[in-house]
Amino acid sequence: MMRNIKIKGLLAAAIAFTTMTNGSQAATEEGLKTPERNEYSSTGVFGKFDHASIQRGLQVYIEVCSACHSLDLVAFRTLEDVGYSEDEVKAIAIEYEYTELDEDGEETFRTGIPADYFPAPFANDNQAKASNNGALPPDFSTIVKAREHLSFLPWNSVYGEDYIVALMTGYEDEVPADAPEGFVLSPGTYYNHYFSGNAIAMAPPLFDDMVSYADGTPATVHQMAYDVANFLAWASDPTMQERKELGLRVMLFMIVFVILLYFTNKRVWAKVKKGEDIDPSKL
Repeated sequence: MMRNIKIKGLLAAAIAFTTMTNGSQAATEEGLKTPERNEYSSTGVFGKFDHASIQRGLQVYIEVCSACHSLDLVAFRTLEDVGYSEDEVKAIAIEYEYTELDEDGEETFRTGIPADYFPAPFANDNQAKASNNGALPPDFSTIVKAREHLSFLPWNSVYGEDYIVALMTGYEDEVPADAPEGFVLSPGTYYNHYFSGNAIAMAPPLFDDMVSYADGTPATVHQMAYDVANFLAWASDPTMQERKELGLRVMLFMIVFVILLYFTNKRVWAKVKKGEDIDPSKL
């Protein structure tokens, strides 16, 4: 009896906590929209990176995003993994300049090499904030993973790529009618349907035909957002494809191993049941 009372008490507490948490979350996320789903070749068990899209996304990052956002964990040499040749990687790296100290302690400048990492656009966080209306632009190295929310229920999952696409396409010129009641947009901020609080310091970063894709793909806002999301997904998890391929090989091995183990087990126990002597060399 006491046990049932305790169980009921724990269930009631859990339900109350869940309700309170959901209510708090709903209040916090009032006015936010759920990012729309897009199709990505990298998702799923057999997912593979779309190198063409990633290369276009790199172009968008270099020409647009790199003015404010760093990519501290990505080295130029890793771009060979998405289809660039060694000479192309060198050509990308040489566009950047790095400072070093010579033997006399004097500051010197050199061009980038494939072993270098993408340089930060600002010397420190204070300079970054001063240049962006007091807001600190996040590093893009792992932003897709940071914004990813995977659930046991597929329809509750949110891919980090979808958040990036939604954020860059979710701006409004003025506060919409469906904004939270009493919402006031502060000076220097912009209304965005997908940013927490709906007020974002970053101005709309993309406009149609802002870049000119080398492969002739139309540079619409959504296309550029999609491509840079693919690029950042690769930057956040560059070994994803190799990991999935290894996982499939391991699963195939385990399936064959279990089948062989099953028939070996049947053969061994068949002789045991008959009372025969077992010769290990004949198994």
